Amino acid sequence: MKILISTHNRHKLAELLEILPPSTAKGEKIEYLSFADFPAIAEPEETGLTLQENAAIKARCGLENTGLISIADDTGLMVDALNGAPGVLSARYADPNKADYEANNRKLLKELLPYKGKERAAHFSTVAALAAPGKDIIFTQGKVEGFIIEDYKGSNGFGYDPLFFVAEAFKTMAEMSREEKNKISHRFRAFKQMAEIIKKF
Repeated sequence: MKILISTHNRHKLAELLEILPPSTAKGEKIEYLSFADFPAIAEPEETGLTLQENAAIKARCGLENTGLISIADDTGLMVDALNGAPGVLSARYADPNKADYEANNRKLLKELLPYKGKERAAHFSTVAALAAPGKDIIFTQGKVEGFIIEDYKGSNGFGYDPLFFVAEAFKTMAEMSREEKNKISHRFRAFKQMAEIIKKF
């Protein structure tokens, strides 16, 4: 059984391969592929207004181009003081034309300069989507609460991880090992549910 993970993002791919099941409930081995295995497929334009819409766009792109069961996700950082921004624009917060982690973090810190302590509350949300031939798209969602600190902490992870302090773990995402992160992260919570669905295919 082959499943396509509809992404070129190697960091995300590495995380998901540690979460997703190696086989179905009947013991059939699952082989996971990504867009790296299909160089001719371009990353689809994320034109959705919600995380769910963008996740569906990416999953559908994988299915339509390969015929394989395809899974994808869209993740957003929602900061209360910024009325939910960067939200659905998280990956391209600083530049609508490209994803630049460092530029995104610098912009976020600048926008939050007037805010202190609890005013910097935020949460990460991930919506995962599975597209299979002849079926409606299936969605799962995961969320983790925290706040944005005033300077970088930690060297692991990617994206906003060095700035996102997880209340329940008392450390930033970037201070966690991959194993720690995969026990509580928003992406883990969304794909742990998706893993149970995949096992039944």
